[in-house]
Amino acid sequence: MLAKYLNKAPKSFLYKMLRKKNITLNGQKAAGSEKLHIGDEVKLFLSNETITGFSDRHFQCRPEKLDIFYEDENIALINKPAGMLSQKTSPDDVSLVEHFITYLIQSGQLTEEGMRTFRPSVCNRLDRNTSGIIAAGKSLTGLQDLSRLFKDRSIGKYYLCLVDGRLEHSSHIGGFLKKNSQTNRVKISQKEETGSSVIETEFVPLKTGADTTLLEVHLITGKTHQIRAHLASVGHPILGDYKYGGRKINDFCRTEYGLTHQLLHAYRITFPSLEGALSNLSGKEFFAEPPQYFQRIAKDKGVF
Repeated sequence: MLAKYLNKAPKSFLYKMLRKKNITLNGQKAAGSEKLHIGDEVKLFLSNETITGFSDRHFQCRPEKLDIFYEDENIALINKPAGMLSQKTSPDDVSLVEHFITYLIQSGQLTEEGMRTFRPSVCNRLDRNTSGIIAAGKSLTGLQDLSRLFKDRSIGKYYLCLVDGRLEHSSHIGGFLKKNSQTNRVKISQKEETGSSVIETEFVPLKTGADTTLLEVHLITGKTHQIRAHLASVGHPILGDYKYGGRKINDFCRTEYGLTHQLLHAYRITFPSLEGALSNLSGKEFFAEPPQYFQRIAKDKGVF
């Protein structure tokens, strides 16, 4: 099917896009050899320019409908699904930013001419397979003011996650995080190393089951994979996280629920006292509902 629609694309490009999950089957990573059935959904997270360049069939991908749960003239708050990039990592990617710009253009809030002087964008990032709140600037003022709030940590960022094991007490944990760019993994230690960064994470158990705990995590510093690696370092990895967690529990979740990524969701954001363009957000907090699969697994584990 891919070779039919992207008939000018070399096979190496198609396999690369499949490996990077820029082409997915029913929301999951695909090998490219699967047989399609009625009801199957193939998504191409590719730019229109890429599709046009590799196809003479006038095939276009449908813009992703975004779950925008708050919007004003300056900003928007979006509940990002797992599997979507926050921002591009390569020129061929289509991220939440591109979908957001498409939404603004289609709704008449942005024009191609206006894009020459200002390009709307997001102010925070989530891992591709982490769902939840992304804050985006619609105006230059909104983008600048919102970015400043994230940079100086004035905005409170709270996550929900399901972790392996029982946690019954709140904790504030620190340490040092060092990223290995070659493996895209991070290491947590209690001693500072060359190239490491100070990290702080707070968590509060909301409900504890027989072998699983639902946590609210307050991300104080915001480093790559911080929550995932920090919780794993204290013996409570997030369910579904093969990179930092144990294979046994993750294999069970994959078999039982089809889970292929970590159960981590950015569900709450709080704003400080504000004046100026963002004064309407002063002291407010917003919530983004966890995905249905997150809620189902949490209920089965007795923690939701």
